[in-house]
Amino acid sequence: MDNKLEFSTIDEYITMAPPETQAVLQKIRETIQAAAPEATEKISYQMPTFYFEGNLVHFALAKKHYGFYPAASGIAAFEPELTAYKHSKGAVQFPIDKPVPYDLITKMVVFRLAENKQKAAEKLAKKKNK
Repeated sequence: MDNKLEFSTIDEYITMAPPETQAVLQKIRETIQAAAPEATEKISYQMPTFYFEGNLVHFALAKKHYGFYPAASGIAAFEPELTAYKHSKGAVQFPIDKPVPYDLITKMVVFRLAENKQKAAEKLAKKKNK
């Protein structure tokens, strides 16, 4: 997607994407929403972002792939399931011309949600102990 465009909502982001990618972007969004219903939506780093006690996951459209960003911990936890995809420390690329693994996205979002909840609980416990 054109990096010069600025978005303020995920709806705007999806609407500005090429028509042939909009349904998949919407399905990725719905998959994340279903896995983390308590998360809120926002745009962060000009990417659709889900937030719960901190950034949960981001997703984006590139020229030849859908980017999914579950943080380094999300990539590390699912490394064996990511061997078929190009990935880095904090991102995975799902090729536009191949089926998107929505089940894997769900698992990664659930993992990140649990992780953010745990971090928030630990932070709260530290505050109470001061």
